[in-house]
Amino acid sequence: MTDVMYFGGVEGGATHSNLVICDGTGKVLGTASGLGTNHWTLGIEACADRILDMLHVAKASAGIPKDRPLDSLGLTLSGCEQESSNAELAARVREKDPCCANAIYVASDTAGSLFTGAPDGGMVLIAGTGSNALLRTPDGQQHGCGGWGYLLGDEGSAYWIAHRAVKTVFDDMDGLQAAAHSTHNVWETIKEHFGAETRADLLPHAYKHFDKPQFASMTIKLAKLANKGDRLSQQLFTEAGRALAAHAGALARRAAAPRLRVVCVGSLWHSWPLLQAGVLLELARRKVETELELVRLKVSSAMGAVWLAAKHVGYELPRDDSAFCSVFYTHIPDLHNATNGKRNGTENGNGVEHGKSNGEKHENGVKVNGNGIFNGNDGGH
Repeated sequence: MTDVMYFGGVEGGATHSNLVICDGTGKVLGTASGLGTNHWTLGIEACADRILDMLHVAKASAGIPKDRPLDSLGLTLSGCEQESSNAELAARVREKDPCCANAIYVASDTAGSLFTGAPDGGMVLIAGTGSNALLRTPDGQQHGCGGWGYLLGDEGSAYWIAHRAVKTVFDDMDGLQAAAHSTHNVWETIKEHFGAETRADLLPHAYKHFDKPQFASMTIKLAKLANKGDRLSQQLFTEAGRALAAHAGALARRAAAPRLRVVCVGSLWHSWPLLQAGVLLELARRKVETELELVRLKVSSAMGAVWLAAKHVGYELPRDDSAFCSVFYTHIPDLHNATNGKRNGTENGNGVEHGKSNGEKHENGVKVNGNGIFNGNDGGH
């Protein structure tokens, strides 16, 4: 039917991507998934090919003819922070398939996540293979923090944790910097992951054959170690929590709002109990006064890309906030109260404790045990 409107959106990360096609009511008609779509890694040409491969699959699943252009296509992809390269990518996609869409809107992956979980303003904090953060105020101002890639940023990401694990072991063996805890379990995990026997065997993986997603995937194994009680792995996740909270703290100061929704995107957030201690420590150290509502998305960030695509051509897609995201933790700053933290709206008295008891270590009013791991109810999933 010619009067039906179709909007497409792509959520593109460094490792994998998803594409969704909706009609004018917001109903999902077709989907597709594919490999990573970061053009800095792939090049514009290969990135455009992957986008179109997914689009053609999604059109087929939606029953839309290949030569019927979408009314608009939103591409929210990792690495799309530069207007000139964004325009180049959009032009290349259209050159390769003139029937792909009547309009193409390109933005960073943070924009897709933000408009999925907080279209009226808020923060997105991505912690996957890499890391990135973006704040958008209700009046449309945007401020970023991080997102500079593995050489200049990615603090708190899966790659960052894996890299720090390797560096900690190397430095400990060299006597350059003694590790705070035994490196035995982490070193065995590193060797197993890379198929290595010696440290020299890791050099090709770090240089000639470097593969960031493959490097980062070791963090899954480190999370399992941490959950089994390995103290060095636990320390690495606590440090990652502090790094992610530093992003949030930096942007919260620009918000000028008493409350912010933080859309937490990326596989690392599945390890929230391991990150939480570090997050709380850093928020307390920075004296962040903004209430932070941490939410997980219940749908793909591609839905935000669809919403942006429609907005780009002046169409407002309806949305149901409760169907798009769920609150998993609320940080309530209170320097005078002895408790802090909510889980799904329920008070959690073990979140932050002030004062000293039982000889436990306290940092900025946050109680931690000797492992740097939160002592008490974790307050999250």
